[in-house]
Amino acid sequence: MPFKPVLLWTDAALFLMLACVVAYAVRVARSANLRAVWAQVARSAPAMCSATVLLALVIVGLLDSMHYQPRLPPSPGAAANAPAVYSPAVRSALDGLLDATVLTHTEKTYSAPLAWRSFTKETLLENGEPVRDFPRLKYAGVQLADPAAQWLPDVLMRLGGGLLGGVAAAALAGAILCAALSRRHGGRRGALGAVCRNRTELPWRAMFCTVAALCLAVGAVAGLASGYHVLGTDRTGNDVLWQCLKSVRTALVIGSLTTVAMLPPAIFFGIAAGYFKGRVDAVIQYLYTTITSIPGVLLVAACSLMMQVYIDRHTGFFDTAASRADLRLFLLCMILGLTGWDGLCRLLRAETLKLRELDYVQAARAFGVSNWRIMRRHLLPNVMHLILITVVLQFSSLVLYEAVLSYLGIGVDPSMNSFGSMIDRSRFEMSRDPMIWWGLLAAFVFMLALVLAANLFADAVRDAFDPRLRRRRARSAKGAI
Repeated sequence: MPFKPVLLWTDAALFLMLACVVAYAVRVARSANLRAVWAQVARSAPAMCSATVLLALVIVGLLDSMHYQPRLPPSPGAAANAPAVYSPAVRSALDGLLDATVLTHTEKTYSAPLAWRSFTKETLLENGEPVRDFPRLKYAGVQLADPAAQWLPDVLMRLGGGLLGGVAAAALAGAILCAALSRRHGGRRGALGAVCRNRTELPWRAMFCTVAALCLAVGAVAGLASGYHVLGTDRTGNDVLWQCLKSVRTALVIGSLTTVAMLPPAIFFGIAAGYFKGRVDAVIQYLYTTITSIPGVLLVAACSLMMQVYIDRHTGFFDTAASRADLRLFLLCMILGLTGWDGLCRLLRAETLKLRELDYVQAARAFGVSNWRIMRRHLLPNVMHLILITVVLQFSSLVLYEAVLSYLGIGVDPSMNSFGSMIDRSRFEMSRDPMIWWGLLAAFVFMLALVLAANLFADAVRDAFDPRLRRRRARSAKGAI
């Protein structure tokens, strides 16, 4: 094989969570109540536009989770039946797609966005004489014979070609949308008119505008990245845009895997405390009160340092540097989840205290139904709206928390790309003269897009699943009638 597949811990976790999401979607399709609730989310234009952006970022993260080791060429004189030798460097499908651009190529040091020469001066030899000047980059702008005269026309040509490709992709998406809605609106022309006038059940016009904007942005970036570092390079010459794309996966892993790790103790202890009350409630309250009494950053730092000591003492367990960094990320998610379940536990305890006094729970107890069956069949389904709301709200806060931890030096492995690591490096770059500003700006823009989209989608999910808001809207609708 030309490559050897590699399955990291977080890769397996991400694809397992994707399978759970697909299974939940199947359950929603079979349940009339769940379909009605999610239909309310789907009718929200901000939520669906945010979901479109999140879907694009999730695709980037999944492509970056398909890892492999490329096969090395055989050494001279090797036998034809010699065993294959694979590179120790682990790559992803995203790296393979970006190989057609200059994003995966490393320069010597800093370079500004769309530059063809280095950002700092070096001593060069011209006609045998040492001269202080800006050297040309090794990969960006190599197609320019006379950079001073050809740089701007070349940038505009690549930008125009990328935008044309984005327009073509947006037009194709529009054609597919009209074809999908043609039966409901009397043909493609009627579907086009309904979308343009926003007379569809779902906000297809807003979603199409979001898709078109993404197509134009991706097309423009792809066109420029064919010859330049679009967002410049950092101190070690790595492309900043490439680092941002790689950091998306880290943010998705931190936000989703930590939430999943938090759910089991929060659900179990929260429902048990509210249902059994008495000594069980007192013990569980003492447990999460003790955890919340410890400063969160110090607790995570202590656990992270113990984890790092274990990894450093067992280096033989890791065959590649990527597996070592990935295990640190996986254990960091477990630490954050197992130290941050107290908030959801409090919510579930309070809700369960109310639910256990309702008639259907008392009737189940009178008929001799076991406590665990009551908790599983009657209480858990009635607190699922709190669990789902907390999951979507926690995602964005955990992404920001990772940036804080990496800034403090207790986050992900230094060899792994993350927004926190980029921000940590930027505090030295911003103090330089001239200032290196593009690394911090790129991390800020990508984090803003991810967190803002997650927050807008979470707001719509909260409005749809919160029973108090549903009852309030029903009363206001009756009053209006």
